[in-house]
Amino acid sequence: MVARALATLLCVLTLTPAFAAQCGGDFNAFLAAMGREAQARGVSRGVVDAAFAGVTQDGAVLAFDRRQRGTFRKSFEQYAATRVTKGRIATGRRMLARHAALLGRIEQRFGVPRELLVAIWGLESDFGTGDMGNRPVVRTLATLAHDCRRTELFQRELLAALQIVQRGDLPLRDMIGAYAGELGQTQFLPSSYIRYGVDYDGNGHVDLRHSVPDVLASTANLLRVNGWQAGAPFGEGTANFEVMREWNRAVIYRKTMALFAERLRGS
Repeated sequence: MVARALATLLCVLTLTPAFAAQCGGDFNAFLAAMGREAQARGVSRGVVDAAFAGVTQDGAVLAFDRRQRGTFRKSFEQYAATRVTKGRIATGRRMLARHAALLGRIEQRFGVPRELLVAIWGLESDFGTGDMGNRPVVRTLATLAHDCRRTELFQRELLAALQIVQRGDLPLRDMIGAYAGELGQTQFLPSSYIRYGVDYDGNGHVDLRHSVPDVLASTANLLRVNGWQAGAPFGEGTANFEVMREWNRAVIYRKTMALFAERLRGS
Protein backbone atom coordinates (compact mmCIF):
# COMPACT_ATOMS: atom_id res chain seq x y z
CA MET A 1 0.00 0.00 0.00
CA VAL A 2 1.11 3.57 -0.64
CA ALA A 3 0.78 4.54 3.02
CA ARG A 4 3.06 1.70 4.11
CA ALA A 5 5.58 2.50 1.42
CA LEU A 6 5.75 6.18 2.30
CA ALA A 7 6.05 5.39 6.00
CA THR A 8 8.91 2.99 5.29
CA LEU A 9 10.60 5.55 3.08
CA LEU A 10 10.46 8.17 5.82
CA CYS A 11 11.78 5.66 8.34
CA VAL A 12 14.94 4.96 6.33
CA LEU A 13 15.59 8.56 5.32
CA THR A 14 18.56 9.00 7.62
CA LEU A 15 20.08 5.73 6.38
CA THR A 16 20.11 6.73 2.74
CA PRO A 17 23.51 7.71 1.31
CA ALA A 18 23.98 10.82 -0.77
CA PHE A 19 23.82 10.44 -4.55
CA ALA A 20 25.44 12.45 -7.31
CA ALA A 21 22.32 13.17 -9.38
CA GLN A 22 20.93 16.65 -8.79
CA CYS A 23 17.19 16.96 -8.26
CA GLY A 24 15.18 19.50 -10.20
CA GLY A 25 16.38 21.06 -13.41
CA ASP A 26 16.42 19.21 -16.71
CA PHE A 27 14.78 15.81 -16.35
CA ASN A 28 16.82 14.13 -19.09
CA ALA A 29 20.05 15.35 -17.54
CA PHE A 30 18.88 13.89 -14.24
CA LEU A 31 18.17 10.53 -15.88
CA ALA A 32 21.59 10.55 -17.49
CA ALA A 33 23.22 11.09 -14.11
CA MET A 34 21.12 8.31 -12.58
CA GLY A 35 22.12 6.03 -15.44
CA ARG A 36 25.78 6.64 -14.72
CA GLU A 37 25.20 5.96 -11.03
CA ALA A 38 23.39 2.70 -11.85
CA GLN A 39 26.20 1.53 -14.12
CA ALA A 40 28.73 2.30 -11.38
CA ARG A 41 26.71 -0.07 -9.19
CA GLY A 42 26.74 -2.91 -11.68
CA VAL A 43 23.67 -2.29 -13.81
CA SER A 44 24.42 -2.80 -17.49
CA ARG A 45 24.19 -0.02 -20.06
CA GLY A 46 21.59 -2.10 -21.90
CA VAL A 47 19.30 -2.27 -18.87
CA VAL A 48 19.70 1.45 -18.18
CA ASP A 49 18.96 2.41 -21.79
CA ALA A 50 15.92 0.15 -22.00
CA ALA A 51 14.57 1.30 -18.62
CA PHE A 52 14.93 5.01 -19.34
CA ALA A 53 13.89 4.95 -23.00
CA GLY A 54 11.09 7.47 -23.49
CA VAL A 55 10.61 8.04 -19.76
CA THR A 56 8.92 11.33 -18.86
CA GLN A 57 7.77 12.80 -15.60
CA ASP A 58 4.42 11.58 -14.27
CA GLY A 59 2.38 14.50 -13.04
CA ALA A 60 -0.25 12.22 -11.53
CA VAL A 61 2.39 10.62 -9.30
CA LEU A 62 3.55 14.02 -8.04
CA ALA A 63 -0.03 15.12 -7.42
CA PHE A 64 -0.81 11.93 -5.51
CA ASP A 65 2.38 12.24 -3.46
CA ARG A 66 1.58 15.80 -2.45
CA ARG A 67 -1.92 15.03 -1.21
CA GLN A 68 -0.95 12.08 1.01
CA ARG A 69 -2.25 13.29 4.34
CA GLY A 70 -4.28 11.69 7.09
CA THR A 71 -4.57 8.22 5.58
CA PHE A 72 -5.83 6.79 8.87
CA ARG A 73 -8.38 9.41 9.92
CA LYS A 74 -10.90 6.71 10.82
CA SER A 75 -10.94 4.95 14.16
CA PHE A 76 -9.51 1.45 14.31
CA GLU A 77 -13.01 -0.02 14.44
CA GLN A 78 -14.13 1.98 11.40
CA TYR A 79 -11.02 1.18 9.40
CA ALA A 80 -10.91 -2.51 10.27
CA ALA A 81 -14.58 -2.94 9.36
CA THR A 82 -13.76 -1.93 5.78
CA ARG A 83 -10.70 -4.17 5.55
CA VAL A 84 -11.47 -7.33 7.54
CA THR A 85 -14.72 -8.30 5.87
CA LYS A 86 -16.63 -11.58 5.87
CA GLY A 87 -15.77 -12.16 2.24
CA ARG A 88 -12.08 -11.51 2.75
CA ILE A 89 -12.00 -13.77 5.81
CA ALA A 90 -13.68 -16.56 3.84
CA THR A 91 -11.21 -16.19 0.97
CA GLY A 92 -8.33 -16.08 3.43
CA ARG A 93 -9.40 -19.36 4.98
CA ARG A 94 -9.56 -20.91 1.51
CA MET A 95 -6.01 -19.68 0.89
CA LEU A 96 -4.88 -21.21 4.17
CA ALA A 97 -6.30 -24.56 3.06
CA ARG A 98 -5.08 -24.34 -0.54
CA HIS A 99 -1.52 -23.46 0.45
CA ALA A 100 -1.36 -25.39 3.72
CA ALA A 101 1.79 -27.34 2.88
CA LEU A 102 3.62 -24.29 1.55
CA LEU A 103 2.62 -22.15 4.51
CA GLY A 104 3.68 -24.88 6.89
CA ARG A 105 7.18 -24.97 5.41
CA ILE A 106 7.45 -21.19 5.48
CA GLU A 107 6.23 -20.99 9.07
CA GLN A 108 8.75 -23.61 10.13
CA ARG A 109 11.64 -21.86 8.39
CA PHE A 110 10.87 -18.23 9.21
CA GLY A 111 8.77 -18.50 12.37
CA VAL A 112 5.99 -16.20 11.19
CA PRO A 113 2.43 -17.53 11.67
CA ARG A 114 0.68 -18.55 8.48
CA GLU A 115 -2.46 -16.61 9.45
CA LEU A 116 -0.51 -13.35 9.66
CA LEU A 117 1.12 -13.95 6.27
CA VAL A 118 -2.24 -14.62 4.66
CA ALA A 119 -3.70 -11.56 6.40
CA ILE A 120 -0.96 -9.34 4.96
CA TRP A 121 -1.44 -10.92 1.54
CA GLY A 122 -5.17 -10.24 1.70
CA LEU A 123 -4.85 -6.67 2.92
CA GLU A 124 -2.23 -5.70 0.35
CA SER A 125 -3.67 -7.22 -2.84
CA ASP A 126 -6.65 -9.47 -2.06
CA PHE A 127 -4.39 -12.50 -2.28
CA GLY A 128 -2.84 -11.44 -5.55
CA THR A 129 -6.13 -10.90 -7.36
CA GLY A 130 -6.65 -7.24 -6.52
CA ASP A 131 -4.96 -3.93 -7.20
CA MET A 132 -1.18 -4.13 -7.39
CA GLY A 133 -0.88 -0.79 -9.16
CA ASN A 134 -0.81 0.07 -12.84
CA ARG A 135 2.04 2.55 -13.15
CA PRO A 136 5.48 1.88 -14.66
CA VAL A 137 7.75 1.65 -11.63
CA VAL A 138 10.79 3.20 -13.30
CA ARG A 139 8.80 6.24 -14.42
CA THR A 140 7.20 6.60 -11.00
CA LEU A 141 10.48 6.44 -9.13
CA ALA A 142 12.33 8.65 -11.61
CA THR A 143 9.58 11.25 -11.16
CA LEU A 144 9.78 11.14 -7.37
CA ALA A 145 13.59 11.06 -7.37
CA HIS A 146 13.76 14.14 -9.60
CA ASP A 147 11.47 15.98 -7.18
CA CYS A 148 13.66 17.61 -4.52
CA ARG A 149 11.53 16.81 -1.48
CA ARG A 150 12.96 13.29 -0.92
CA THR A 151 15.37 12.88 -3.79
CA GLU A 152 17.98 10.72 -2.05
CA LEU A 153 15.31 8.36 -0.82
CA PHE A 154 13.74 7.82 -4.21
CA GLN A 155 17.08 7.71 -6.00
CA ARG A 156 17.82 4.73 -3.79
CA GLU A 157 14.55 3.07 -4.81
CA LEU A 158 15.13 3.82 -8.49
CA LEU A 159 18.55 2.18 -8.39
CA ALA A 160 17.05 -0.84 -6.63
CA ALA A 161 14.36 -1.10 -9.32
CA LEU A 162 17.06 -1.21 -12.00
CA GLN A 163 18.87 -3.89 -9.99
CA ILE A 164 15.72 -6.03 -9.99
CA VAL A 165 15.75 -5.96 -13.79
CA GLN A 166 19.50 -6.51 -13.91
CA ARG A 167 19.20 -9.61 -11.72
CA GLY A 168 16.53 -11.01 -14.01
CA ASP A 169 13.90 -11.19 -11.31
CA LEU A 170 11.34 -9.25 -13.35
CA PRO A 171 11.45 -8.01 -16.95
CA LEU A 172 10.74 -4.34 -17.56
CA ARG A 173 7.23 -5.14 -18.79
CA ASP A 174 6.40 -6.51 -15.33
CA MET A 175 7.86 -3.56 -13.43
CA ILE A 176 4.39 -2.19 -12.79
CA GLY A 177 3.35 -0.94 -9.37
CA ALA A 178 1.67 1.67 -7.24
CA TYR A 179 2.15 5.38 -6.67
CA ALA A 180 5.34 5.07 -4.60
CA GLY A 181 6.86 2.29 -6.71
CA GLU A 182 5.62 -0.66 -4.63
CA LEU A 183 5.72 -4.01 -6.41
CA GLY A 184 3.98 -7.33 -6.21
CA GLN A 185 1.34 -9.16 -4.24
CA THR A 186 2.47 -7.81 -0.88
CA GLN A 187 3.68 -4.46 -2.22
CA PHE A 188 7.43 -4.40 -1.64
CA LEU A 189 9.45 -1.29 -2.30
CA PRO A 190 12.33 -2.11 -4.69
CA SER A 191 14.94 -1.80 -1.94
CA SER A 192 12.98 -4.28 0.21
CA TYR A 193 12.60 -6.53 -2.83
CA ILE A 194 16.40 -6.64 -3.11
CA ARG A 195 17.03 -7.01 0.61
CA TYR A 196 14.33 -9.46 1.67
CA GLY A 197 13.23 -11.24 -1.52
CA VAL A 198 13.44 -15.03 -1.41
CA ASP A 199 13.44 -17.40 -4.39
CA TYR A 200 11.27 -19.96 -2.63
CA ASP A 201 10.04 -21.80 -5.71
CA GLY A 202 13.66 -22.46 -6.75
CA ASN A 203 13.48 -21.16 -10.31
CA GLY A 204 16.42 -18.80 -9.92
CA HIS A 205 14.36 -15.59 -9.73
CA VAL A 206 12.58 -13.67 -6.99
CA ASP A 207 9.18 -13.04 -8.54
CA LEU A 208 6.88 -11.13 -6.22
CA ARG A 209 4.25 -10.55 -8.90
CA HIS A 210 3.49 -14.10 -9.98
CA SER A 211 5.05 -16.65 -7.60
CA VAL A 212 2.99 -17.33 -4.46
CA PRO A 213 5.89 -19.20 -2.78
CA ASP A 214 8.22 -16.25 -3.38
CA VAL A 215 5.60 -13.76 -2.19
CA LEU A 216 4.81 -15.51 1.07
CA ALA A 217 8.39 -16.48 1.91
CA SER A 218 9.68 -12.98 1.19
CA THR A 219 6.98 -11.46 3.37
CA ALA A 220 7.96 -13.79 6.20
CA ASN A 221 11.64 -13.08 5.65
CA LEU A 222 11.13 -9.32 6.00
CA LEU A 223 9.61 -9.84 9.44
CA ARG A 224 12.17 -12.46 10.50
CA VAL A 225 15.17 -10.33 9.53
CA ASN A 226 13.75 -7.43 11.52
CA GLY A 227 13.51 -9.44 14.73
CA TRP A 228 10.35 -11.54 14.63
CA GLN A 229 10.11 -13.86 17.65
CA ALA A 230 8.75 -17.23 16.61
CA GLY A 231 5.89 -18.52 18.75
CA ALA A 232 5.41 -15.22 20.57
CA PRO A 233 2.18 -13.19 20.43
CA PHE A 234 1.91 -10.28 18.03
CA GLY A 235 -0.93 -8.18 19.36
CA GLU A 236 -0.61 -4.55 20.37
CA GLY A 237 1.99 -4.05 23.11
CA THR A 238 4.11 -7.06 22.17
CA ALA A 239 7.64 -7.16 20.77
CA ASN A 240 6.36 -8.67 17.53
CA PHE A 241 3.84 -5.86 17.16
CA GLU A 242 6.82 -3.50 17.16
CA VAL A 243 8.58 -5.64 14.55
CA MET A 244 5.48 -5.17 12.40
CA ARG A 245 6.42 -1.46 12.23
CA GLU A 246 8.74 -2.60 9.44
CA TRP A 247 5.59 -3.42 7.51
CA ASN A 248 3.58 -0.37 8.48
CA ARG A 249 4.31 2.25 11.11
CA ALA A 250 0.62 3.06 11.62
CA VAL A 251 -0.76 1.42 14.77
CA ILE A 252 -4.22 1.16 13.21
CA TYR A 253 -2.90 -0.81 10.25
CA ARG A 254 -0.89 -3.17 12.45
CA LYS A 255 -3.90 -3.74 14.70
CA THR A 256 -5.88 -4.55 11.56
CA MET A 257 -3.23 -7.06 10.48
CA ALA A 258 -3.41 -8.75 13.88
CA LEU A 259 -7.23 -8.75 13.90
CA PHE A 260 -7.38 -10.31 10.45
CA ALA A 261 -4.94 -13.04 11.52
CA GLU A 262 -7.03 -13.74 14.62
CA ARG A 263 -10.20 -14.00 12.55
CA LEU A 264 -8.47 -16.42 10.19
CA ARG A 265 -7.62 -18.54 13.21
CA GLY A 266 -11.28 -18.47 14.16
CA SER A 267 -10.79 -16.42 17.33
